[in-house]
Amino acid sequence: MTDPLVRLENLTVRFDERPVVDRVNLAIHRGDIITIIGPNGAGKTTLIKAVLGIQKVSAGHVSLKKNLVIGYVPQHLTLEATLPVSVKRFMLLSGQSIAECESALARTGVGHLLHASVHHLSGGEKQRLLLARALARKPDLLVLDEPAQGVDINGQASLYDLIRELRDDLNCGVIMISHDLHLVMAATDKVICLNQHVCCSGYPADISHDPAFIETFGRPVAESLAVYHHHHNHSHDLHGDVVEGGHTECDHAHH
Repeated sequence: MTDPLVRLENLTVRFDERPVVDRVNLAIHRGDIITIIGPNGAGKTTLIKAVLGIQKVSAGHVSLKKNLVIGYVPQHLTLEATLPVSVKRFMLLSGQSIAECESALARTGVGHLLHASVHHLSGGEKQRLLLARALARKPDLLVLDEPAQGVDINGQASLYDLIRELRDDLNCGVIMISHDLHLVMAATDKVICLNQHVCCSGYPADISHDPAFIETFGRPVAESLAVYHHHHNHSHDLHGDVVEGGHTECDHAHH
């Protein structure tokens, strides 16, 4: 077993003494795709920001592998509307060479937009541009906050397919936040259901049966997700070890 890229130990973040993220333990290894789901206000983005080092931790630890390179895809691309920025210029702001930038754009399917204005891109094109900027850094870990935000339904599945392909090509770890529960169940290896604390975690095929998941999202959602199955001839536990059959790790939700 290799050392994890990131390890969270009893990670806690409090705002005005109120725990927004409460004693979360998690390890992310190369090859993992871990998706964090949960209701609004559950602490998902706060957890991601703690991993990135841009959110102060109140208690616990975030341990990063030495010389870890992180590629971050934020939820939105926000640029001043009156500032003309081409895709090429935006990519070069990452500090990578033009060859690396062009290669990353081609890999995410938007190489033909090199000279286009960022302001004129569709939602899907903007997300692929943000992914290309992260990819140009040759990351060990991709961190994605709602990567399909603003992408039409036809583009969402292909974007998640691309993320899986990039994981395979780079042999990187991926941690992402998503509200697209049906797509998540088909695209991820492991699911973490967060509601300040980790209320349940496990494999997509099993998580919808977990009482804590049902309590958080409701029985109709859980039943609709039950038809999704994770296609593997074996499973991995949350540390990447091969196990016989799947399971979830459950802790009843706090009230």
